[in-house]
Amino acid sequence: MAVIDNGNFEQWSGTTPDSWSTIDSGISVAPSSTVYNGSQAAAITVNTGSQSSTDFRQSVDVVSGTTYDFSVQVYHTEGNVKARMYVDGYQNYSNNTQTDQWQQLSYSYTASTTGSIEVGLRFYDQSGFDGSEVVYIDGFAPANDSTSDNNGGGNTGGSTGGSCVATQVNLTTDNYGTETSWTITNGSGTEVASGNGYSSNQTVSEDLCLDADTYTFTINDSYGDGICCSYGNGSYSVLVDGVEVASGGQFTSSEATDFTVADNSGGSTGGGSTGGGTGGSCAATAGVLSLTTDNYGSETSWSITNSSGTEVASGNGYGNNQSYSEDVCLDDDSYTFTISDSYGDGICCSHGNGSYSLAIDGSVVASGASFSSNDATDFTVGAGNGGNTGGGTGGTDLTGYYASANGLTGYTLKSELHNIIDGHNTRGYSALWTFYDANSRDVYFENDGTILDIYSENPNGTDPYSYTSTSDQCGSYSGEGSCYNREHSFPRSWFGGSVEPMNSDVHHIFATDGYVNGRRSSYPYGEVGSATYTSQNGSKVGSAASGLGYSGTVFEPIDEFKGDLARAYFYMATRYEDVIANWESNSSYSNAVLNGSSSQVFEAWFLNMLLSWHANDPVSQKEINRNEAAYTYQGNRNPFVDHPELVNSIWGN
Repeated sequence: MAVIDNGNFEQWSGTTPDSWSTIDSGISVAPSSTVYNGSQAAAITVNTGSQSSTDFRQSVDVVSGTTYDFSVQVYHTEGNVKARMYVDGYQNYSNNTQTDQWQQLSYSYTASTTGSIEVGLRFYDQSGFDGSEVVYIDGFAPANDSTSDNNGGGNTGGSTGGSCVATQVNLTTDNYGTETSWTITNGSGTEVASGNGYSSNQTVSEDLCLDADTYTFTINDSYGDGICCSYGNGSYSVLVDGVEVASGGQFTSSEATDFTVADNSGGSTGGGSTGGGTGGSCAATAGVLSLTTDNYGSETSWSITNSSGTEVASGNGYGNNQSYSEDVCLDDDSYTFTISDSYGDGICCSHGNGSYSLAIDGSVVASGASFSSNDATDFTVGAGNGGNTGGGTGGTDLTGYYASANGLTGYTLKSELHNIIDGHNTRGYSALWTFYDANSRDVYFENDGTILDIYSENPNGTDPYSYTSTSDQCGSYSGEGSCYNREHSFPRSWFGGSVEPMNSDVHHIFATDGYVNGRRSSYPYGEVGSATYTSQNGSKVGSAASGLGYSGTVFEPIDEFKGDLARAYFYMATRYEDVIANWESNSSYSNAVLNGSSSQVFEAWFLNMLLSWHANDPVSQKEINRNEAAYTYQGNRNPFVDHPELVNSIWGN
């Protein structure tokens, strides 16, 4: 068993934690009483934006063929630095927006050889980093410290070992944490894990390892009012091998979800075989293919070939109307991703609503749904790969629709993107209802076909209300839940009123609750410090948070839609580059957001916030599908959904 020495940071030689051999020059370390467990943690002060100088690691011994579940607890203080786990290569990132609370990073590693590997963290500066920021770390596991095994409220159980699958229960309690408990029972009805005895407003993460079987996760509230939203904002999620199988927050006495753990001794996570890269810990570049099939899943297959034409990954044999996540690991090279449909009608939208997206190192490089027999996309991993949004402004290999922008950067790139997406087909304001009816349905959260309203959707539980398409259009409203209407996320008063094509451009107009839309008014989007109004899904109106760089009233959407809205604003800055410089003086709020230029477009405070929202809420399948539908509807695309890395290529500096 690989163990991490001094994983709980209880042993120090002055300000140096024992056994941690790599402490780069861009960070400083000191003992801290802000702990996850035990009496001491490590306070890491990041003093540089140079990521290559921020490693914190030690060497551990591993045995070939053995799987090790590594984890660490991270505590962000300001939210302008991300931590990235290192296990024989760079792995997953922390959520830097979760400040003043502990969160867990974990990675399951199967050793390909017997020997030593490096384990630890690297720190990455984000927008808003001022040159120095503290991040606390604690509880590196598996550790040889006696305090390493308990991470919260009484988790028991797990697996008998062998080829079990890493499972995680994430829980945030409400104001009455002691009322909350949970269990996992297997196919025989035997309880294999449970948790209880939690504190109020506590966030915990319980690590388990489950054998292949069918299970039921049940969460209980002894008072009968769930964990959200009457007395706090609790929530829960269960992840099996990194895939969410249960989540929620709003229930009464209990809520149960069935799930299955498959044998992970080999093979693919999806419907066929996958391969690629160096295997093991993926010391190369990790990628994820997200695929939803249509009514005829067996017709769908895909492959990735390298520059030599060799197939390095593939998948086939899928079920109907199923969602899959396929992991790939790619060395530096040029690749072609090809998705095929044997019948020749693609995977959307004649016989179902399939879609696909391929993300490399967290950035989407290929996506779509509507094609005939196949759809091919070229991309590059390594030097010059625009799919890495972690810094720099290097170019992206752009082909097809965006080919004329290939190799460009900065505002020159933005101007060429303007030329590409300019001149779309104006459909008129009333036609938006038709677009919403066909393309703004909830097939992602409740999956009930109601209108997906960004101001009422509750991604982690039951929606407070829902709207039937067409019949619930506004109309008049007297409060939340009356009707839905057409929200100009970029308020039309900012561009002069009912002026086309902006007034009906679907890329920035979303279906929303009419009343909340009215409460939003024409206020800028922002981050609220003190709320004067909070909608039933948590959207807020109020005075801007200190440190935002703006002191007026703002409207803050929930986190699930912040990235969507940021990319809509980057679209507006690009599509209307030829006229947007004239909009600054149209209202006091447009003056607060726009800087009067056609290049940067936004005031620094607003741009920094958009960049943060874009980074922290990456492109999702709902955006990919909406962008595809918008292209069919009005003939142009949002380039920042297709290529999120272009945001940094234009505004990154």
